[in-house]
Amino acid sequence: MGFSTVRSIIYEVCEVIGKMLGPIVMPPPTEETWRTITEGYKNIWNFPNCLGALDGKHINIRCPINSGSDFYNYKGNYSIVLLALVDANYKFIAIDVGSYGRNSDGAIFSNSQLGKSLASKSMNVPHDKPLVEGGEALPLVIVGDEAFPLKNYLLRPYSRQNIAGNEANKIFNYRLSRARRVVENAFGILSARWRIFLRYMEVQPDKVDTIVLASCCLHNLLCDNRDFEPENDHFNQAESGLYNLGRLRQNYTQQAMYVRDKFKDYFMSEAGSVPWQVERVRRGRQNM
Repeated sequence: MGFSTVRSIIYEVCEVIGKMLGPIVMPPPTEETWRTITEGYKNIWNFPNCLGALDGKHINIRCPINSGSDFYNYKGNYSIVLLALVDANYKFIAIDVGSYGRNSDGAIFSNSQLGKSLASKSMNVPHDKPLVEGGEALPLVIVGDEAFPLKNYLLRPYSRQNIAGNEANKIFNYRLSRARRVVENAFGILSARWRIFLRYMEVQPDKVDTIVLASCCLHNLLCDNRDFEPENDHFNQAESGLYNLGRLRQNYTQQAMYVRDKFKDYFMSEAGSVPWQVERVRRGRQNM
């Protein structure tokens, strides 16, 4: 077949996969779905009340025609951004794909349907739940890195200025980082399964969106069926095409800071601690 014929077939198949398979493998979360996800993060990653890990991945592309600097990112490449919320088993809960590469993670999240739905409390998220039996009820949260704003439903790590000499803040950052790496691992698995993410895509941005959506749908399907396990070297290369997108000027609220501090207190308590966390932080301090 000719090149243009094969290209048309690929685009058509990807479009059908996203349209028909998407609602099956990536349906809108229900309250029961959120509860299952939070149990997964608590049991697997020792992070209770967690709705998912959030991050952005640059999909490198060739410079689109007449695009100016919209797709030019701080790494010096042209890209679009895949923003993803991932559950404890590396499955995509919700994605937003197609934003300009020059935009920051935080700005993309705020303008995405996911961010707007969480802010308006229209995502079927269950009511607040205590971290320990009989304790204070706290919001269910998602975890992200420094690129995202701190909100009462979105936790980010303490800044470097706030962890110097503060053991509790260091332990919180470690526990949050451990849970947040789930989304980085998911991106690594995605790139291992579909090697096109390891190089530049030679297609226009609208076609990239279609290909990425189809890939994420097939990723979730394979996670359900466990039909394919990526090679370990690719699984651990979560940085393949994945970069943090710069920091925003943060506008913290007292409520958001209070929620983060309560999670920190839980991790420092006997109920929330794990045997290796203190020793891990001590080793990290000695290596600094």
